[in-house]
Amino acid sequence: MNNRPLSIYLGREAARRIARHGWSGREITLLLGASGGPKWLILGALDRLLFGDFLMEKREAPLQAVGSSIGSWRHACLAQPDPVDALDRFEDIYVNWDYSEKPDPREISDASLSMLEHMFGNGGADALIDHRLLHSYIVTARGRGLNSARNTLALGLGMGSAAIGNAIHRRLLALHFQRVLFTSLDAPPLNLNDFGVSPAPLRPDTVAQALHASGSIPFLLAGERDIPNAPPGHYWDGGIIDYHFDLAGFEAQQLILYPHFRKDLTTGWFDKFLPWRRQRKPNAENVILLCPSDDFIASLPGGKIPDRSDFTRMPPEERIRYWRTCIERSRELAEDFQRQLDSPDPLADTQLLS
Repeated sequence: MNNRPLSIYLGREAARRIARHGWSGREITLLLGASGGPKWLILGALDRLLFGDFLMEKREAPLQAVGSSIGSWRHACLAQPDPVDALDRFEDIYVNWDYSEKPDPREISDASLSMLEHMFGNGGADALIDHRLLHSYIVTARGRGLNSARNTLALGLGMGSAAIGNAIHRRLLALHFQRVLFTSLDAPPLNLNDFGVSPAPLRPDTVAQALHASGSIPFLLAGERDIPNAPPGHYWDGGIIDYHFDLAGFEAQQLILYPHFRKDLTTGWFDKFLPWRRQRKPNAENVILLCPSDDFIASLPGGKIPDRSDFTRMPPEERIRYWRTCIERSRELAEDFQRQLDSPDPLADTQLLS
């Protein structure tokens, strides 16, 4: 049994490279960030270690950062001149935001946009677009047909149809949603050919819109409509298509670093409700998956990491205390990864993906 706080899973090619070269952020060409709402808080200290030095120190070739929903928000912090300070600002406002007792989608969306403004400060959007060594890809899902409707009833019918089609076959989801990637300056195309993928170059006035759209769960947030420099329509949470991502589209990458909330991956949001669609382990030879161990999660209050249900299960004061405890405990993950970096055996206690 692995009693470490952090579980490290390696594809076979990733293990070969690490055995040969050790742990080097320069070897990593792709950073993935999954959807997950408040689950990101358990990665806070690990993100500070990765974003502060490991990934960008002495880097010469650009790093591609692909994120959906909260993953894209975390990567937006990495794009700032001081990523750790940006994470501090984001975490503080995210945890302490005072919602009304029953917030509607407009209130939650207004809060999200205010959080982004606070996180970016002055010049943050420009920093993301123009970063010399970070190519950003913000994943969104543009609604097709009823899933682009303004009317709640029509949207409900569209989402229901999308769920049924997805249950039959994932490719049928493309009838209801198109993947639109909002990209920073000079970001090269990704090898993603499903879901009618469309690139949309970011502008300073569209960065917040793209990030807000990427995290806009239908019915919970308002989404974004007709974002400039992108196909017309209504934009929703990128996790609808890329909840945890299909890693097959990234086979050409040298190494993928995937800090995640869990060890098994679910490709799209609708797949959460389909047990046969869940991957027990990621199927990529070049992936490095970092996630909290089962023992670590079991040791947290309530035996779980933060999630959206905390807003309804707990009064605000209790929720904030619980989240702060998890944030404090997240340091154990960062400390464990630092021990891995310092170990004379770079593969010690890692687990090989078959």
